[in-house]
Amino acid sequence: MDSATSDARTPLGASADNGLKIVVVGGFGVGKTTMVRSVSEIRPLNTEETMTQAGEAVDDISEVRGKTATTVAFDFGRISLDARNVLYLFGAPGQERFWFLWDRLFSGTLGAVVLVDTRRIDDSWYAIDRLEHHGTPFIVACNDFGGPRHRPEAVREALDLDPRVPLVFCDARSRESGKQVLIALVEHLQARHAAQPRQEFV
Repeated sequence: MDSATSDARTPLGASADNGLKIVVVGGFGVGKTTMVRSVSEIRPLNTEETMTQAGEAVDDISEVRGKTATTVAFDFGRISLDARNVLYLFGAPGQERFWFLWDRLFSGTLGAVVLVDTRRIDDSWYAIDRLEHHGTPFIVACNDFGGPRHRPEAVREALDLDPRVPLVFCDARSRESGKQVLIALVEHLQARHAAQPRQEFV
């Protein structure tokens, strides 16, 4: 995907007033790399490597048979909200053997998107657990893999999701759909901030 260019945007490496870090996390093969690629205005940095037979005993690809590459560190992309606010996007690796990287990725994170494949709902529990452990605000986005669409109530029940956590549906391949996910996250963060009691100084 070619880099988007605009004179109004802050060049990569230049300082912006507000650099906001967002993490896209979830199970193996749910579409995290695809989402970062689809929304990033720069050519994303990714650490995908070709999957080999040596990894077959480690990574269960039975539900993602078309997958030929996997993220081994993280993906990185960027999207400008306006002239002063930039989202820095980090896509976390989904395999269990790379989960040790997640705690470091969550450091300094404004919020997170938990990307879910509803065919493999169990793969999402660890991401939600770690975000709740860190106190990191998040939303859940169900990626469309062409299967039956589940009712939001059923997904919430399966994930034991807090009613205050937004749940959206998306297509990680679509730039517009990915943007709507990020907008939902930003709106959730704004609502949480507005709901926090203000301290009065005497």
